[in-house]
Amino acid sequence: MKKEEVLVSLMNKCSTTLKTSKQIHAHLYVTGLHTHPFFFGKLLLQCATSISDHALQYTLRLFHHFPNPDTFMYNTLIRSLSHSPTPLTSIQPFIHLLRHPTLIPDSFSFAFALKGVANYGFLKRQGIQLHSQAFRHGLEDHIFVGTTLISMYAECGCYGSARKVFEEMSQPNVVAWNAVVTACFRGGHMEGAWDLFQRMPIRNLTSWNVMLAGYVKGGELGFARRVFSEMPMRDDVSWSTMIVGFAQGGSFDDSFGLFRELLREGIRPSEVSLTGVLSACAQAGAFEFGKILHGFMEKAGFLCIVSVNNALIDTYSKCGNVDMAKMVFQNMSVVKCIVSWTSMIAAFAMHGRGDEAIRLFHEMEKSGVTPDGVTFISLLYACSHSGLVDQGCALFSKMKDLYEIEPAIEHYGCMVDLYGRAARLQEAYEFICQMPISPNAIIWRTLLGACSIHGNIELAELVKARLAEMDPNNSSDHVLLSNVYAVAGKWKDVAGIRRAMIEKSMKKTPGWSMIEIDKVIYGFVAGEKPNEVTEEAHDKLREIMLKLRTEEGYAPQVRSVLHDIEEEEKEDSVSKHSEKLAAAFGIAKLPKGRVLRIVKNLRVCGDCHTVMKLISKVYQVEIIVRDRNRFHSFKDGFCSCRDYW
Repeated sequence: MKKEEVLVSLMNKCSTTLKTSKQIHAHLYVTGLHTHPFFFGKLLLQCATSISDHALQYTLRLFHHFPNPDTFMYNTLIRSLSHSPTPLTSIQPFIHLLRHPTLIPDSFSFAFALKGVANYGFLKRQGIQLHSQAFRHGLEDHIFVGTTLISMYAECGCYGSARKVFEEMSQPNVVAWNAVVTACFRGGHMEGAWDLFQRMPIRNLTSWNVMLAGYVKGGELGFARRVFSEMPMRDDVSWSTMIVGFAQGGSFDDSFGLFRELLREGIRPSEVSLTGVLSACAQAGAFEFGKILHGFMEKAGFLCIVSVNNALIDTYSKCGNVDMAKMVFQNMSVVKCIVSWTSMIAAFAMHGRGDEAIRLFHEMEKSGVTPDGVTFISLLYACSHSGLVDQGCALFSKMKDLYEIEPAIEHYGCMVDLYGRAARLQEAYEFICQMPISPNAIIWRTLLGACSIHGNIELAELVKARLAEMDPNNSSDHVLLSNVYAVAGKWKDVAGIRRAMIEKSMKKTPGWSMIEIDKVIYGFVAGEKPNEVTEEAHDKLREIMLKLRTEEGYAPQVRSVLHDIEEEEKEDSVSKHSEKLAAAFGIAKLPKGRVLRIVKNLRVCGDCHTVMKLISKVYQVEIIVRDRNRFHSFKDGFCSCRDYW
């Protein structure tokens, strides 16, 4: 066999890594084939398809050292740059090709350069100039170039231009039809997308899936359901789109139902659909359904997939059972990736087990896995919710000094939260003032929340003034400052904030809570219209509150109620918080000994926290509440947060 044939066989078999590419490059030099266009072009393509940033730099050096690159080599470089973190750099080699005395750009040249503009996502003169050049070279009607033009205009938010390109195509194929339908969805033209879909001369499965994805991303879940039911056939993408889409849209029961339907039809779920339905369990706090899925995955052999294990860790953690999450983590039969370690650290963080999070981090370091910025966000979060201020500061320094990770705004936010929760408000304020990057509204809002918790009026007013400049119409800022005034009994100031909110048509975010009963999710919203479920919850809650008053001497904590109203009205206001209703409904419906698992969208207030502790003692029940920030596990009159939240 000739050396050329051996080399081709070797290049075809080698994996696409920078290391193997360099070895092949060295072999080309030894054999004298480093200037052969075919072999050099194949090497360039191999480097260009590697996802490593270092491989991209190596590709550029290779290209510039080849004496006479051809159009294929130019196209390879343009394609590689178009998928890089700086996609607009793909325009430069295209311009060089355009000005070359003997080479002519082809359809691939234009398509790859247009993809670079699309991936940048912002239409400047480059996109329009590329379109003009395609027209000049007679390629605007080329199916590959035309389709990429449609996608480029769609990505850049120019729906009208995308539609115009499509209408001028003489013979659009199904890919072009799908591209223009996608452009309609991206532009928010739902009816236009449906009209084009109806006009399609040929619809393939991909076309149906484009419609599904478009409606799901647009939040039109009813239309997505209609398309799904009318599909002549469905593939894994169809099912996954629906399951994941309904989960992300908050329709958790629908997501669960779709997954059950998939199993009834005898279809083996994919990694995507499994992680999607696990995500729905995590968001809804559906612990029982999560356990059923765990059993199914174990029997069906899915626990050999690392992403499924990671999703399962996240599900158990967010459903309030960190020990089950830990068991999944420890029993993983596949190599743990950085996501696995970080997910488990985050699980400990959410449950206020900061010491365990730090210990696991040290295990991660010993295992040889290098932490990233997300890992440190979870660690700092763990320290913040466990009062580990010194440890958090040490980790923040370690991130910068040892791992050379430049802190992002999220890391700074965690540090502000770390100081704020520990009532070290002045240190938090000074930390913000010394930040090397400009603090955003979230940073200041974090400090305002700490001022609200600890009742620092002076600093709260200063922070609110900063927020008024940055985000004047945010209702939560007004509510936080109002809470500070209410705690201090400054009712005139409270009334002033309330008037300002009314004048600006601001509304306080309504609190809601969910609880899973026999695999069904029940939701409660304070002040909602009565129905059979809510009336039962209210009846049971009245009975519970009376029992707490008479047996435990409970008295409502009404100091943070926003209105200067009579004491009785204040008591009535706090007694109807959604998590209390969810807990009451759980006690009424669940058998004795079952854990009550509640998910809430806002921070648990002081009164609800007290009530949950008392209920856990009087009714001998464990209550796990996941609020906006963390988990609270109430048992025997105590909370896992040790009243630090």
